Amino acid sequence: MTGDHHTQSPIPLTWEDLVTAALLGTDRRTPPGTPPGGTAPTALLDAAAADTVRRRAALRPGRAAPRPEPAPPDPRPPLPTAAARRLTLLLADRPGAGGAGRRGSAPDLMELLPQWLAAANARGFAPPPETLPALLDAARARTDLRPAALEFAGTRALWLARLNPDWRFALRAAPGSGASLPGPDEQDRVARLWREGLFAERVALLAAIRSRDPDAARALLMATWPTERAEDRLMFLDSLRTGLGPRDEPFLEQALGDRSRNVRATAAELLSALPGSALAARMAVRAGACVAVDRTRDTPTIVVEAPHECDAAMERDGVAAKAPSGRGERSWWLGQLVEAAPLATWSARLGGRGPEEIVALPVADEWMSELHAAWCRAAVRQRDAGWSRALLGAPSAPGAGGPGAVSLAERAKLLGTLPVGERAEWVAGFIAAHGLSEAFQLLGVCAVPWAAPLGRAVVDALNIARDAGSYPWSFSGVMGLAERCLDPAEAGRLDALLAVPDEPEDASPGAGGYWAEAFQRLGTTLRLRAAMTAELEAAQEPVPA
Repeated sequence: MTGDHHTQSPIPLTWEDLVTAALLGTDRRTPPGTPPGGTAPTALLDAAAADTVRRRAALRPGRAAPRPEPAPPDPRPPLPTAAARRLTLLLADRPGAGGAGRRGSAPDLMELLPQWLAAANARGFAPPPETLPALLDAARARTDLRPAALEFAGTRALWLARLNPDWRFALRAAPGSGASLPGPDEQDRVARLWREGLFAERVALLAAIRSRDPDAARALLMATWPTERAEDRLMFLDSLRTGLGPRDEPFLEQALGDRSRNVRATAAELLSALPGSALAARMAVRAGACVAVDRTRDTPTIVVEAPHECDAAMERDGVAAKAPSGRGERSWWLGQLVEAAPLATWSARLGGRGPEEIVALPVADEWMSELHAAWCRAAVRQRDAGWSRALLGAPSAPGAGGPGAVSLAERAKLLGTLPVGERAEWVAGFIAAHGLSEAFQLLGVCAVPWAAPLGRAVVDALNIARDAGSYPWSFSGVMGLAERCLDPAEAGRLDALLAVPDEPEDASPGAGGYWAEAFQRLGTTLRLRAAMTAELEAAQEPVPA
């Protein structure tokens, strides 16, 4: 009946209809009014385009935002041209670009970036502005790069971070750059930056002042201490490690009553690092009451009577009352008391003996491990090289350390208190006696580049492992360290190791080829590091007028 015929208008589509059809596919969901079949995808996209125009047509243009202020100038000298090219190459390399499996003989550029940044920062260069985004991306991806990368990027990194949410981490990370920090005579700028600056700027300011005038830095911190957030108080308090001295004691004693448990613990740790502090004296009395020498035995023996309670005064002085899971309370309290007591007090307490004699004494009732581990922590905290030597023992000793060296991690920390040369000699002796299987953590605390005796010990041990047909991939960690830490002058010694050796019958299949490849990569990397240093030390080419 023609009089009753009505033309039906298309059903209007919503944006949600279009999105749903796109997600499910037009084979499963054809939008209303869209014919099914091969033309459906094109019709869907046409409908989405038309709807986009429709939605935008109703929008009123927003008011233009003001332009950002120009980035602050960087007064540091620019990189030499060759070094700038090298930086671009280092930043262009990305982890995993070569895929999984063997690394081949090519150097790992991303692993050289931290060393390059340290060298550039030591020479006070500024980065080319066009590299700043890649620098910030690299620092975002690798937290270990952030301090050096942000120091190199300078104040312009903070300027960029305010414009890109992906780089906001730079506003909380200490930049370490003094490019725009006020000088000693600019008290008004100091006060304004401390009052109004970003957290990262305030941390950098406090660290800079602390390095040149510890008293002024402490006074600056005390002026705003009650109004600082707990997490900020913790970071600021940690800055007092630089230049820590007796004049810091009253403020640290006050911080023992802080609302934050972490702040209280840090204040107690800093006070215990001051052997003449009142807290150290209190800890010495407590620890001394727990440890004594029993002279009635055939051999003088240390006896231990651990605390029976953790009272409120002990807690105020930083002793944590609750022991970790699986740890006895009394041994937990004892360890904290001994760790915080001045090491110098033990000689008088234990019969006038020196550290070596004390460490050599037997300890009754299986308390040796707990007592010596606490002395290890005390030696590290108080930076006492004499006690560290006694606890380490000879590097060639069975068990690779003294009785107090309870773990490789403890030994590494003890080594950190020794002079750089002595540290390298001890680790070289350890490697000569015990090989490389347990040396990774110890090598990590040695100064870079490695001293000649240590470098020779590492190369010799790798060569011995290769000749023995050892499983080569188990040494990849040490080989990676050698690429970053071995003195580039050692590159010539590696040329004799590039040939593929004859493999023993019990050797891992293909081990000889891997070793030759690894030594080739090591030599290439050392020569590349030498070139990087030469590029940074090159005279700056004049800029064309």
